[in-house]
Amino acid sequence: MASAFLSIVQKLIRKGNLRLTLASGETHMVGDGTGELVVVRMADEEAEQLIRRDPTLKLGEMFMEGRFILEQGNIYDFLAMVKQNTTNEIFDIPMAALLIGRIALQQLKSRIPINRNRRNVAHHYDLSEKLFELFLDEDWQYSCAYYNPPGISLEEAQVAKKRHIAAKLLLEPNQRVLEIGSGWGGMGMYLVESTPGLELTGITLSKEQLKISRERAQKRGLADRARFELQDYRTMTGRKFDRIVSVGMFEHVGIGNFGKFFKKVHEFLADDGVMVLHSIARPKPSFATNAFIEKYIFPQGYIPSIGETLPFIESAGLLVRDVEVLPLHYAYTLRHWRDRFVARKADAVALYDEQFFRMWEFYLAGSEIGFRWDELFVMQIQISKNQYSTPDNRDYIAANEAKLKEFEATRPPLEKVIL
Repeated sequence: MASAFLSIVQKLIRKGNLRLTLASGETHMVGDGTGELVVVRMADEEAEQLIRRDPTLKLGEMFMEGRFILEQGNIYDFLAMVKQNTTNEIFDIPMAALLIGRIALQQLKSRIPINRNRRNVAHHYDLSEKLFELFLDEDWQYSCAYYNPPGISLEEAQVAKKRHIAAKLLLEPNQRVLEIGSGWGGMGMYLVESTPGLELTGITLSKEQLKISRERAQKRGLADRARFELQDYRTMTGRKFDRIVSVGMFEHVGIGNFGKFFKKVHEFLADDGVMVLHSIARPKPSFATNAFIEKYIFPQGYIPSIGETLPFIESAGLLVRDVEVLPLHYAYTLRHWRDRFVARKADAVALYDEQFFRMWEFYLAGSEIGFRWDELFVMQIQISKNQYSTPDNRDYIAANEAKLKEFEATRPPLEKVIL
Protein backbone atom coordinates (compact mmCIF):
# COMPACT_ATOMS: atom_id res chain seq x y z
CA MET A 1 0.00 0.00 0.00
CA ALA A 2 1.37 3.40 -0.97
CA SER A 3 2.49 5.57 1.93
CA ALA A 4 0.94 9.00 2.50
CA PHE A 5 4.32 10.55 1.70
CA LEU A 6 4.58 8.73 -1.64
CA SER A 7 1.03 9.76 -2.56
CA ILE A 8 1.86 13.43 -2.00
CA VAL A 9 5.07 13.15 -4.05
CA GLN A 10 3.21 11.44 -6.90
CA LYS A 11 0.50 14.11 -6.92
CA LEU A 12 3.08 16.89 -6.83
CA ILE A 13 5.59 15.64 -9.41
CA ARG A 14 3.86 14.85 -12.71
CA LYS A 15 6.70 16.13 -14.93
CA GLY A 16 10.27 15.07 -14.35
CA ASN A 17 12.32 11.97 -13.65
CA LEU A 18 12.56 10.99 -9.99
CA ARG A 19 13.57 7.68 -8.47
CA LEU A 20 12.44 7.65 -4.85
CA THR A 21 13.45 5.03 -2.30
CA LEU A 22 11.28 5.13 0.80
CA ALA A 23 12.43 4.31 4.32
CA SER A 24 10.71 0.94 3.89
CA GLY A 25 13.10 0.08 1.06
CA GLU A 26 10.47 0.36 -1.67
CA THR A 27 11.65 2.15 -4.81
CA HIS A 28 9.27 4.06 -7.09
CA MET A 29 9.69 6.00 -10.33
CA VAL A 30 7.85 9.31 -10.16
CA GLY A 31 7.09 11.74 -13.00
CA ASP A 32 6.82 11.32 -16.73
CA GLY A 33 10.45 10.31 -17.26
CA THR A 34 11.52 13.57 -18.90
CA GLY A 35 14.70 15.37 -17.94
CA GLU A 36 17.74 14.29 -15.97
CA LEU A 37 17.26 11.54 -13.42
CA VAL A 38 17.23 12.60 -9.78
CA VAL A 39 17.61 9.87 -7.19
CA VAL A 40 16.37 10.43 -3.62
CA ARG A 41 16.47 8.09 -0.64
CA MET A 42 14.58 8.66 2.59
CA ALA A 43 16.45 7.63 5.73
CA ASP A 44 13.46 7.05 8.03
CA GLU A 45 9.68 7.17 8.17
CA GLU A 46 9.62 10.10 10.58
CA ALA A 47 11.45 12.23 8.00
CA GLU A 48 8.79 11.30 5.44
CA GLN A 49 6.00 12.36 7.76
CA LEU A 50 7.68 15.62 8.74
CA ILE A 51 8.15 16.65 5.11
CA ARG A 52 4.58 15.66 4.22
CA ARG A 53 3.13 17.82 7.00
CA ASP A 54 5.38 20.86 6.62
CA PRO A 55 7.39 20.77 3.36
CA THR A 56 8.50 24.44 3.32
CA LEU A 57 10.46 23.96 6.55
CA LYS A 58 11.05 20.25 6.96
CA LEU A 59 12.43 19.45 3.50
CA GLY A 60 15.37 21.74 4.21
CA GLU A 61 15.78 20.42 7.75
CA MET A 62 15.75 16.78 6.63
CA PHE A 63 18.30 17.60 3.92
CA MET A 64 20.46 19.33 6.54
CA GLU A 65 20.25 16.34 8.87
CA GLY A 66 21.12 13.84 6.13
CA ARG A 67 17.70 12.19 6.25
CA PHE A 68 16.62 13.37 2.76
CA ILE A 69 19.50 12.00 0.71
CA LEU A 70 20.38 12.90 -2.88
CA GLU A 71 22.10 9.89 -4.48
CA GLN A 72 22.05 11.35 -7.99
CA GLY A 73 21.66 15.01 -8.86
CA ASN A 74 21.82 17.76 -6.27
CA ILE A 75 19.33 19.69 -4.16
CA TYR A 76 18.94 22.37 -6.84
CA ASP A 77 17.99 19.68 -9.37
CA PHE A 78 15.30 18.34 -7.03
CA LEU A 79 13.89 21.77 -6.17
CA ALA A 80 13.80 22.73 -9.86
CA MET A 81 11.82 19.57 -10.61
CA VAL A 82 9.34 20.50 -7.89
CA LYS A 83 9.00 24.03 -9.28
CA GLN A 84 8.22 22.71 -12.75
CA ASN A 85 5.12 21.20 -11.17
CA THR A 86 3.92 24.15 -9.10
CA THR A 87 0.42 23.99 -10.57
CA ASN A 88 0.12 20.54 -9.01
CA GLU A 89 0.96 21.63 -5.44
CA ILE A 90 -1.25 20.02 -2.82
CA PHE A 91 -2.28 22.00 0.26
CA ASP A 92 -4.51 20.20 2.71
CA ILE A 93 -6.31 21.96 5.57
CA PRO A 94 -3.60 21.39 8.22
CA MET A 95 -0.92 22.64 5.81
CA ALA A 96 -2.97 25.74 4.95
CA ALA A 97 -3.56 26.44 8.65
CA LEU A 98 0.18 26.15 9.29
CA LEU A 99 0.91 28.64 6.49
CA ILE A 100 -1.67 31.13 7.78
CA GLY A 101 -0.25 30.83 11.29
CA ARG A 102 3.28 31.50 10.02
CA ILE A 103 2.11 34.58 8.13
CA ALA A 104 0.36 35.94 11.22
CA LEU A 105 3.39 35.31 13.44
CA GLN A 106 5.86 36.93 11.03
CA GLN A 107 3.60 39.92 10.56
CA LEU A 108 3.31 40.30 14.34
CA LYS A 109 7.06 39.98 14.95
CA SER A 110 7.81 42.60 12.31
CA ARG A 111 5.67 45.11 14.20
CA ILE A 112 6.76 44.44 17.81
CA PRO A 113 8.60 47.58 19.00
CA ILE A 114 11.65 45.65 20.25
CA ASN A 115 14.93 46.27 18.49
CA ARG A 116 16.29 42.84 17.55
CA ASN A 117 18.11 44.16 14.48
CA ARG A 118 21.59 43.62 15.91
CA ARG A 119 20.78 40.07 17.00
CA ASN A 120 19.26 39.22 13.61
CA VAL A 121 22.24 40.65 11.73
CA ALA A 122 24.72 38.83 13.96
CA HIS A 123 22.90 35.53 13.26
CA HIS A 124 24.10 35.67 9.65
CA TYR A 125 26.80 38.27 9.12
CA ASP A 126 28.88 37.55 12.22
CA LEU A 127 29.65 34.04 11.04
CA SER A 128 33.32 33.34 10.36
CA GLU A 129 34.83 35.61 7.73
CA LYS A 130 36.43 32.48 6.27
CA LEU A 131 32.98 31.18 5.33
CA PHE A 132 32.25 34.14 3.05
CA GLU A 133 35.75 34.02 1.60
CA LEU A 134 34.87 30.58 0.21
CA PHE A 135 32.47 31.90 -2.40
CA LEU A 136 32.42 35.72 -2.68
CA ASP A 137 34.43 37.79 -5.15
CA GLU A 138 37.66 39.52 -4.15
CA ASP A 139 35.75 42.60 -2.91
CA TRP A 140 33.34 40.54 -0.77
CA GLN A 141 30.21 41.82 -2.47
CA TYR A 142 27.38 39.88 -0.82
CA SER A 143 24.57 41.19 -3.04
CA CYS A 144 23.33 40.77 -6.58
CA ALA A 145 25.94 41.31 -9.28
CA TYR A 146 25.14 43.02 -12.59
CA TYR A 147 25.84 40.79 -15.60
CA ASN A 148 26.13 43.46 -18.23
CA PRO A 149 27.35 42.41 -20.74
CA PRO A 150 26.03 38.86 -20.33
CA GLY A 151 28.48 36.07 -19.64
CA ILE A 152 31.06 38.06 -17.70
CA SER A 153 32.72 36.63 -14.60
CA LEU A 154 31.45 37.10 -11.06
CA GLU A 155 34.28 39.55 -10.35
CA GLU A 156 33.47 41.61 -13.45
CA ALA A 157 29.75 41.56 -12.68
CA GLN A 158 30.29 42.80 -9.13
CA VAL A 159 32.38 45.71 -10.43
CA ALA A 160 29.62 46.41 -12.96
CA LYS A 161 27.08 46.48 -10.09
CA LYS A 162 29.12 49.07 -8.16
CA ARG A 163 29.60 51.11 -11.33
CA HIS A 164 25.89 51.05 -12.18
CA ILE A 165 24.86 52.20 -8.72
CA ALA A 166 27.55 54.88 -8.56
CA ALA A 167 26.39 56.20 -11.94
CA LYS A 168 22.84 56.60 -10.63
CA LEU A 169 24.05 58.40 -7.52
CA LEU A 170 25.30 61.31 -9.65
CA LEU A 171 28.34 61.74 -7.43
CA GLU A 172 30.20 65.05 -7.31
CA PRO A 173 33.47 65.99 -5.58
CA ASN A 174 33.45 66.71 -1.85
CA GLN A 175 29.99 65.30 -1.21
CA ARG A 176 28.97 63.50 1.97
CA VAL A 177 27.57 59.99 1.42
CA LEU A 178 25.73 57.68 3.80
CA GLU A 179 25.73 53.93 3.16
CA ILE A 180 23.02 52.12 5.12
CA GLY A 181 24.25 48.56 5.49
CA SER A 182 27.92 48.89 4.52
CA GLY A 183 28.87 45.20 4.43
CA TRP A 184 32.59 44.61 4.25
CA GLY A 185 33.26 48.09 2.88
CA GLY A 186 33.67 47.39 -0.81
CA MET A 187 30.88 49.61 -2.15
CA GLY A 188 31.85 52.52 0.08
CA MET A 189 35.53 52.36 -0.84
CA TYR A 190 34.63 52.25 -4.54
CA LEU A 191 32.60 55.46 -4.17
CA VAL A 192 35.32 57.24 -2.19
CA GLU A 193 38.10 56.32 -4.60
CA SER A 194 36.04 57.19 -7.67
CA THR A 195 35.23 60.76 -6.59
CA PRO A 196 37.71 63.39 -5.33
CA GLY A 197 37.06 64.65 -1.82
CA LEU A 198 34.02 62.45 -1.25
CA GLU A 199 33.47 61.44 2.38
CA LEU A 200 31.54 58.32 3.26
CA THR A 201 29.88 57.17 6.47
CA GLY A 202 29.01 53.48 6.35
CA ILE A 203 26.78 52.03 9.06
CA THR A 204 26.34 48.37 9.95
CA LEU A 205 25.09 46.22 12.81
CA SER A 206 27.66 43.48 12.22
CA LYS A 207 30.74 43.68 14.43
CA GLU A 208 32.65 41.34 12.13
CA GLN A 209 31.84 43.39 9.03
CA LEU A 210 32.76 46.59 10.87
CA LYS A 211 36.16 45.20 11.84
CA ILE A 212 37.01 44.13 8.29
CA SER A 213 35.68 47.36 6.73
CA ARG A 214 37.90 49.46 8.96
CA GLU A 215 40.92 47.25 8.31
CA ARG A 216 40.42 47.45 4.55
CA ALA A 217 39.94 51.23 4.58
CA GLN A 218 43.08 51.62 6.66
CA LYS A 219 45.14 49.45 4.30
CA ARG A 220 44.01 51.48 1.29
CA GLY A 221 44.72 54.80 2.98
CA LEU A 222 41.04 55.74 3.12
CA ALA A 223 40.39 55.77 6.85
CA ASP A 224 39.96 59.56 6.91
CA ARG A 225 37.38 59.53 4.09
CA ALA A 226 35.65 56.15 4.50
CA ARG A 227 34.45 55.88 8.08
CA PHE A 228 32.49 52.86 9.23
CA GLU A 229 30.32 52.79 12.35
CA LEU A 230 28.36 50.25 14.38
CA GLN A 231 25.07 52.09 14.13
CA ASP A 232 21.36 51.35 13.72
CA TYR A 233 19.76 53.71 11.21
CA ARG A 234 16.72 53.97 13.49
CA THR A 235 18.67 55.61 16.32
CA MET A 236 20.94 57.76 14.17
CA THR A 237 20.24 61.51 14.33
CA GLY A 238 21.56 64.93 13.50
CA ARG A 239 23.25 64.39 10.14
CA LYS A 240 22.59 65.39 6.54
CA PHE A 241 24.04 63.70 3.48
CA ASP A 242 24.21 64.65 -0.19
CA ARG A 243 23.86 61.03 -1.25
CA ILE A 244 22.51 57.86 0.36
CA VAL A 245 23.02 54.32 -0.88
CA SER A 246 21.68 51.06 0.50
CA VAL A 247 22.55 47.76 -1.17
CA GLY A 248 21.09 44.45 -0.01
CA MET A 249 19.96 45.80 3.35
CA PHE A 250 16.30 46.70 2.84
CA GLU A 251 15.37 43.00 2.84
CA HIS A 252 16.27 42.94 6.56
CA VAL A 253 14.19 45.96 7.57
CA GLY A 254 10.93 44.06 8.01
CA ILE A 255 7.61 45.19 6.58
CA GLY A 256 6.58 46.74 9.90
CA ASN A 257 9.51 49.14 9.68
CA PHE A 258 9.25 50.35 6.06
CA GLY A 259 7.65 53.62 7.14
CA LYS A 260 10.34 54.29 9.75
CA PHE A 261 13.08 53.51 7.25
CA PHE A 262 11.98 56.06 4.66
CA LYS A 263 11.21 58.70 7.29
CA LYS A 264 14.83 58.37 8.41
CA VAL A 265 15.94 58.62 4.77
CA HIS A 266 13.98 61.88 4.51
CA GLU A 267 15.66 63.09 7.70
CA PHE A 268 19.17 62.24 6.48
CA LEU A 269 18.87 63.34 2.84
CA ALA A 270 19.80 66.88 1.83
CA ASP A 271 17.14 68.89 0.01
CA ASP A 272 18.94 68.40 -3.31
CA GLY A 273 20.17 64.90 -2.43
CA VAL A 274 19.81 61.58 -4.23
CA MET A 275 19.43 58.05 -2.89
CA VAL A 276 19.72 54.68 -4.62
CA LEU A 277 18.03 51.69 -2.98
CA HIS A 278 19.08 48.25 -4.26
CA SER A 279 16.98 45.39 -2.89
CA ILE A 280 15.57 41.98 -3.70
CA ALA A 281 11.90 42.24 -4.62
CA ARG A 282 9.02 39.96 -5.53
CA PRO A 283 6.25 40.33 -8.13
CA LYS A 284 3.47 40.60 -5.55
CA PRO A 285 3.08 40.66 -1.76
CA SER A 286 3.64 37.38 0.05
CA PHE A 287 3.20 38.58 3.66
CA ALA A 288 5.79 36.12 4.99
CA THR A 289 9.28 34.80 4.30
CA ASN A 290 10.04 31.18 3.41
CA ALA A 291 9.99 29.25 6.69
CA PHE A 292 13.45 27.70 6.26
CA ILE A 293 15.11 31.01 5.32
CA GLU A 294 13.39 32.82 8.19
CA LYS A 295 14.44 30.24 10.77
CA TYR A 296 18.00 29.45 9.71
CA ILE A 297 19.32 32.21 7.48
CA PHE A 298 17.66 35.66 7.79
CA PRO A 299 15.45 35.94 10.91
CA GLN A 300 12.65 38.49 10.53
CA GLY A 301 13.64 39.40 6.98
CA TYR A 302 11.02 40.19 4.36
CA ILE A 303 11.26 40.57 0.59
CA PRO A 304 8.85 43.29 -0.56
CA SER A 305 7.19 43.94 -3.87
CA ILE A 306 7.67 47.25 -5.64
CA GLY A 307 4.00 47.97 -4.91
CA GLU A 308 4.56 47.46 -1.18
CA THR A 309 7.60 49.74 -1.17
CA LEU A 310 6.50 52.82 -3.13
CA PRO A 311 3.68 53.98 -0.82
CA PHE A 312 6.11 54.29 2.09
CA ILE A 313 8.51 56.35 -0.04
CA GLU A 314 5.70 58.66 -1.06
CA SER A 315 4.23 59.00 2.45
CA ALA A 316 7.68 59.99 3.75
CA GLY A 317 7.63 63.01 1.43
CA LEU A 318 10.16 61.55 -1.00
CA LEU A 319 10.01 61.34 -4.80
CA VAL A 320 10.62 58.25 -6.88
CA ARG A 321 12.87 59.36 -9.75
CA ASP A 322 13.70 56.03 -11.39
CA VAL A 323 12.86 52.35 -10.99
CA GLU A 324 14.88 49.61 -12.68
CA VAL A 325 14.25 45.87 -12.54
CA LEU A 326 17.15 43.41 -12.81
CA PRO A 327 15.26 40.17 -13.52
CA LEU A 328 17.71 37.23 -13.51
CA HIS A 329 20.97 38.76 -12.38
CA TYR A 330 20.69 37.34 -8.86
CA ALA A 331 20.08 33.84 -10.24
CA TYR A 332 23.39 34.10 -12.10
CA THR A 333 25.10 35.46 -8.98
CA LEU A 334 23.76 32.68 -6.77
CA ARG A 335 24.82 30.02 -9.28
CA HIS A 336 28.38 31.34 -9.15
CA TRP A 337 28.29 31.45 -5.35
CA ARG A 338 26.91 27.91 -5.03
CA ASP A 339 29.39 26.45 -7.50
CA ARG A 340 32.27 28.03 -5.57
CA PHE A 341 30.86 27.00 -2.19
CA VAL A 342 30.30 23.37 -3.20
CA ALA A 343 33.76 23.20 -4.78
CA ARG A 344 35.21 24.09 -1.38
CA LYS A 345 33.03 21.75 0.65
CA ALA A 346 35.96 20.38 2.63
CA ASP A 347 36.89 23.88 3.79
CA ALA A 348 33.28 24.68 4.78
CA VAL A 349 32.96 21.42 6.71
CA ALA A 350 36.26 22.10 8.47
CA LEU A 351 34.92 25.52 9.54
CA TYR A 352 31.63 24.15 10.87
CA ASP A 353 30.34 20.65 10.02
CA GLU A 354 28.47 18.62 7.39
CA GLN A 355 25.08 19.80 8.62
CA PHE A 356 26.07 23.46 8.34
CA PHE A 357 27.40 22.83 4.82
CA ARG A 358 24.11 21.25 3.75
CA MET A 359 22.15 24.10 5.35
CA TRP A 360 24.03 26.65 3.26
CA GLU A 361 23.88 24.55 0.12
CA PHE A 362 20.09 24.38 0.55
CA TYR A 363 19.93 28.15 1.18
CA LEU A 364 21.95 29.00 -1.93
CA ALA A 365 20.07 26.51 -4.13
CA GLY A 366 16.67 27.53 -2.80
CA SER A 367 17.46 31.20 -3.31
CA GLU A 368 18.47 30.60 -6.91
CA ILE A 369 15.20 28.71 -7.42
CA GLY A 370 13.37 31.82 -6.19
CA PHE A 371 14.86 33.95 -8.95
CA ARG A 372 14.59 31.36 -11.74
CA TRP A 373 11.12 29.96 -10.93
CA ASP A 374 9.31 32.27 -8.48
CA GLU A 375 10.00 35.47 -10.46
CA LEU A 376 12.00 37.22 -7.73
CA PHE A 377 14.16 40.06 -9.03
CA VAL A 378 16.25 42.99 -7.87
CA MET A 379 14.84 46.51 -7.86
CA GLN A 380 16.90 49.67 -7.94
CA ILE A 381 14.90 52.72 -6.89
CA GLN A 382 16.35 56.20 -7.25
CA ILE A 383 14.88 58.66 -4.73
CA SER A 384 15.12 62.41 -4.15
CA LYS A 385 13.32 65.26 -2.45
CA ASN A 386 12.85 67.42 -5.54
CA GLN A 387 12.49 66.71 -9.23
CA TYR A 388 15.51 68.79 -10.23
CA SER A 389 18.03 66.65 -8.35
CA THR A 390 18.21 64.19 -11.25
CA PRO A 391 18.24 64.60 -15.07
CA ASP A 392 15.06 64.29 -17.12
CA ASN A 393 16.43 61.35 -19.12
CA ARG A 394 18.51 58.22 -18.45
CA ASP A 395 21.38 58.96 -20.82
CA TYR A 396 23.52 60.15 -17.92
CA ILE A 397 23.77 56.60 -16.53
CA ALA A 398 25.76 55.31 -19.52
CA ALA A 399 27.84 58.49 -19.61
CA ASN A 400 28.71 58.19 -15.93
CA GLU A 401 29.51 54.50 -16.31
CA ALA A 402 31.97 55.32 -19.10
CA LYS A 403 33.78 57.76 -16.80
CA LEU A 404 33.82 55.21 -14.00
CA LYS A 405 35.40 52.64 -16.31
CA GLU A 406 38.25 55.10 -16.82
CA PHE A 407 38.64 55.34 -13.04
CA GLU A 408 38.62 51.53 -12.71
CA ALA A 409 41.43 51.22 -15.24
CA THR A 410 43.73 53.23 -12.96
CA ARG A 411 42.43 52.01 -9.59
CA PRO A 412 44.99 50.07 -7.51
CA PRO A 413 44.11 46.36 -7.32
CA LEU A 414 42.07 45.19 -4.35
CA GLU A 415 44.09 43.50 -1.65
CA LYS A 416 43.07 40.02 -0.56
CA VAL A 417 41.64 40.14 2.95
CA ILE A 418 43.98 38.37 5.36
CA LEU A 419 41.96 35.99 7.51
